[in-house]
Amino acid sequence: MTPLPATPDPGREAKQFRTILWVMSLALVGLIFDGYDLVIYGTCVSTFLRDPTQLGVVTPALAGQLGSYALLGVLVGALLAGSVGDIVGRRKVMLVAYGWFSVGMAATAMTGSTAAFGLMRFLTGLGVGALVATTAALVSEFAPKGRKNLCNAIVYSGVPLGSLLAAALAIVLMQAIGWRGLFWIGALPLVTLLPLAQLRMPESVAWLAARGRLDEARTIAERTGLAVPAPTAPTEDAKAAGRAGWAGLFGAYPLPTLLLGLMSATGLMLVYSLNTWLPELMLRAGFDARGSLSFLVVLNGGAVLGALLGSKVADLFGAKLAVAACFAIGAVAILLLTLGLSLGVLLAIVALVGMGTSGTQTLLYGLVANYYRTNVRSAGVAWCAGFGRLGGVGGPILGGVLAGGGFALETIFGILAGLGLLGALLTLLVPPARPAGEAAPAAVAEPV
Repeated sequence: MTPLPATPDPGREAKQFRTILWVMSLALVGLIFDGYDLVIYGTCVSTFLRDPTQLGVVTPALAGQLGSYALLGVLVGALLAGSVGDIVGRRKVMLVAYGWFSVGMAATAMTGSTAAFGLMRFLTGLGVGALVATTAALVSEFAPKGRKNLCNAIVYSGVPLGSLLAAALAIVLMQAIGWRGLFWIGALPLVTLLPLAQLRMPESVAWLAARGRLDEARTIAERTGLAVPAPTAPTEDAKAAGRAGWAGLFGAYPLPTLLLGLMSATGLMLVYSLNTWLPELMLRAGFDARGSLSFLVVLNGGAVLGALLGSKVADLFGAKLAVAACFAIGAVAILLLTLGLSLGVLLAIVALVGMGTSGTQTLLYGLVANYYRTNVRSAGVAWCAGFGRLGGVGGPILGGVLAGGGFALETIFGILAGLGLLGALLTLLVPPARPAGEAAPAAVAEPV
């Protein structure tokens, strides 16, 4: 569909650039804290296992369950946000999510038992899920044509950046401020990011136009320099396919939605198995506490670089090819961890593992956001983030079962590599994007 230009304005390009920069910057910072929130627990697991004065006695199995409660909250929050985001708008959901998970992190820092800790992790996860599920839809609708995968990769690199930040701060500050202080850091968006986003984050012009709110869309377009998408012709096919939210998602895209959900679940099982248990596994491999946390830093650093490099491949050759390749690279790299290589080589391989796990998940969000039409995009990303969290919930539990079951490190890494190969296979099975009953907008017409 041909965009309707805003009123002629010589400063339109400058306005558009500033708007995209603000949206991407705010979204990036939000996901940095998002990634921090979800991974900071993994840096504290060894403390909980070895010091019952913190929350009480914590066994490996219980540690896995506690790690999964936040991800269960993410699942619920993402699925709820899918419908809400396509109905009330991206901006409102994101603002609520910023405040919600910040308060949850502060409350978690004040808990004194495993029951209270687990409950607050679940409640915090609701806000995290809403944010993850909505960000890709918003960014995709602001990103320039031909740069959508790159823009989503830059923004979603905030998740592994936040993970890297969590590991780095744990190395530097754990002895000084303890795990509670690390959780208090995660509450900072309440007094920093949230007020700034209220001032600088506009609603999506594409979403307003898709909802028929053209006057509001034009008003924001005037202010931001963006174009208003033209409405499509009201054919019967378009009406049948024009349902928003979950009804439109499963009515028009049943098989791709199932496959994309399974891909996300597989990827997130890998991500959270490694982010929760890699420090403990490396302790058992003979590294000290600081050394084991360093692997977590390298893992997430590799995810950031891998996602940015992979996004260029995705914009040139399609996100589907890039995601499948990254899954396969991650699987091979995980297998190489079993070879007893030198420390320098091992760190390089862990960086490749990060690219093939968290980095792959970043590219997957870009694939999903650009796969669906506007009025089901938020639901599609929410499905990917929400259903995928079933794998995220299972990741810490799987790691706890393997770590507590006496399995050799080679066996544990072999099982995780198998998950990577499964993710690559599922990716290759996703059919090309063909929006039903609607002319493909630019966001969908690009190769996936």
